[in-house]
Amino acid sequence: MITASGIGHAVVTGVNGAIGRVDAFGGMQGRPDGSKGMNFLLVGTDDRDNLAPDEKKRYHLGGAPCHCTDTIMLVHLSQDRSRASVVSIPRDTYVLLPTGPATPAPKAGTKDGTKDSAKTGAKAASDGKNAEEGAGPTATPTPATKPAKLNQAYALGGPRLTVQTVEQLTGVHVDHYLEVDFTSFMKTVDVIGGVPVCTSRPLKDPFSGLDLPVGTTTLNGGQALQYVRSRHLDPAADLGRMQRQQRFLAQVIHKITSSGTLSDPLRLGRVASTVLGSVRADQALDSQDLIGLGRAMKGFSPGSSEFTSVPLSVTSSNVPGVGSTVKWDALKAGRLWATIRADRPLTAPRPAPGGSSTPAGVQIAVDPAKIRVRVANGTSVGGLAASTQQALRATGFATTGVPATAYRHVPHTVIRYDPRWDDSARALAVALPGAQLVPAAGQGPVMRVTLGPDFAMARVRPVTAPLPDPGAQPAQGALTGDQVGCG
Repeated sequence: MITASGIGHAVVTGVNGAIGRVDAFGGMQGRPDGSKGMNFLLVGTDDRDNLAPDEKKRYHLGGAPCHCTDTIMLVHLSQDRSRASVVSIPRDTYVLLPTGPATPAPKAGTKDGTKDSAKTGAKAASDGKNAEEGAGPTATPTPATKPAKLNQAYALGGPRLTVQTVEQLTGVHVDHYLEVDFTSFMKTVDVIGGVPVCTSRPLKDPFSGLDLPVGTTTLNGGQALQYVRSRHLDPAADLGRMQRQQRFLAQVIHKITSSGTLSDPLRLGRVASTVLGSVRADQALDSQDLIGLGRAMKGFSPGSSEFTSVPLSVTSSNVPGVGSTVKWDALKAGRLWATIRADRPLTAPRPAPGGSSTPAGVQIAVDPAKIRVRVANGTSVGGLAASTQQALRATGFATTGVPATAYRHVPHTVIRYDPRWDDSARALAVALPGAQLVPAAGQGPVMRVTLGPDFAMARVRPVTAPLPDPGAQPAQGALTGDQVGCG
């Protein structure tokens, strides 16, 4: 949640040292290979030690914590920083955990390693077999394991065992680890001014104290915690709770990106100090990573985020000594994690305006709706920027702001772009024949076009979004942030 500005940099640098650090990766071997984009494992714990007695009473938080993970989400930020994919992982997922200290994962790329980890991990989750079985005679001996729920990994081995278990189940390399407890969650919601949630029916849970009427209600930190923790509102229990957590996170993203928080230094400072000073993170997450996240979020719209949950084959399987667990659908879960590793969208491409899913035009590598463009006129031809921006909008680009006049005339049409969005820049260049690509590090996701005399007589070339990968399927039940409605 940090901007690319110097003020944002100063804010992050100032609070970077206040972040609680955990060793989430130390000593782990044979991890899955890294993939395009960046993967965060976001966990919420039930730690409530820092809450005041009156807060515990008011929000029904007086029980003893289990010191386990209440919420587990894998957040994938795409390589071009245009999309955030959030996958909720059921805390009751059936797993096999080591009976001793956390041990290294098998060697990546081997028979018992990364290339089979999504397959074997999901299979272990679905039929209870050890994901390490079948390793060749030269493989490292498999440590003793015991059946458990995924959320117990934190209680037994902390962040490191949690990360290791998720990586073995999914085959996805976790780049960074973020941990939020009850206190930090409540503080974050309060500092952004509360979060609105919408419900199509009254929500009342005597266990959590949640009591919401039909319609939209702006929740403070304590109420928001009740909302995301409630699991006695319907027969779906934890699965229904995961859906509410996704709705809530979609609203948080929308609130932060649409309220001006990322461009207001004072508001940014309050949010950054509160959030970064109350979470725990891996030792490698530094200010530059946070600034990069902020740059990406600044360009987000509600449709830039997408949400889904791991597909299940069994929603209630009683395991002696463990309790009720859920088991993954091995095939569907495998497809889901393969999509994440390949940095592909989880949701299906939307039809173009007017009902046609294949408008006429040159096919480009990036959906033009995800490419933000600002146009300035660098010539003496009146109205050129306005007409060009209108033509770009007509062919699907997300034009921003009003057409401008450049400070000086330019000899050629130029597209200035941040190198991290180079695919988007090349796609835009297809629509502006002859334009020169000029990298501008730190510019952010908006493409800045300055029109030169070479474009005065040219026309915007119509383009169309890329066809979906015929081998790729949208994740079951996946929704974009603007599709997440009332629950």
